[in-house]
Amino acid sequence: MNFVIDGIRYHIKYCREEGFPLILLHGFTGDSSTWLPFCNKLTPQAKLIMPDIIGHGCTESPENVNVYQIEKVAYHLLLIMDQLKIKKADILGYSMGGRLALTFAIMFPERIRKLILESASPGLETEAEREQRRLQDGKLADFIKKNGIEEFANYWGEIPLFHTQQYISKHKKSVIRKQRLKNNPIGLANSLLGMGTGSQPSWWDDLKYIQHEVLLVTGMLDKKFCRINERMKKRIPLSQLVSVPNCGHAVHVEDEEKFGTIVNEYLSIE
Repeated sequence: MNFVIDGIRYHIKYCREEGFPLILLHGFTGDSSTWLPFCNKLTPQAKLIMPDIIGHGCTESPENVNVYQIEKVAYHLLLIMDQLKIKKADILGYSMGGRLALTFAIMFPERIRKLILESASPGLETEAEREQRRLQDGKLADFIKKNGIEEFANYWGEIPLFHTQQYISKHKKSVIRKQRLKNNPIGLANSLLGMGTGSQPSWWDDLKYIQHEVLLVTGMLDKKFCRINERMKKRIPLSQLVSVPNCGHAVHVEDEEKFGTIVNEYLSIE
């Protein structure tokens, strides 16, 4: 299904027609299809809605980097919910999708019932940190535009953040790589420049104002994001943190069964 939102064509996948809406937001270089192997692990009481975030998958990849700002993309998500006549939803976001989900929750709290953040962060706290990250992301964006998707996919699959994925099956690795190769280089580059961690606002000081329930999920082997999420838990009033053994950054990829159980149990609690 496609919607034109603020002049941009968004692609959205559905899984199930009935149930309380659960919006799944993928990470950088992913798309809605990355959730499909995980869908049958989720409660049948959830209606699954999986958009391709701007610059990814079958959603358009505009040349104008300004439309990739994370607050604008959160507003696009609001308009998608309006188009689908969804007044309130649960939202699950992974990594970049988690930062987008958190941004949405801060901007439009009345539209969320429960929030699930997998390996996410509220951004960087100081301008010096953000400037340094913008420089790094700018170099990586230039690399993508200069060398193309295939060479970037080779590089991205080998970064330390994903080293724990060496243990997943060859088939799963192949599926992930094929999906990454379908992305548009302009879309990925502009995603880094427009909604990268260095480009978004810091939400650290806003965490204490979040009034709905929040589940934080990390892989125990992802030490950096375990530390970040331990700090987040202390600031978000109605939050809980689950760290999954033998997993790194992408828990839903590395242990689908365990991640599905965690999400289902959390969503079933009234």
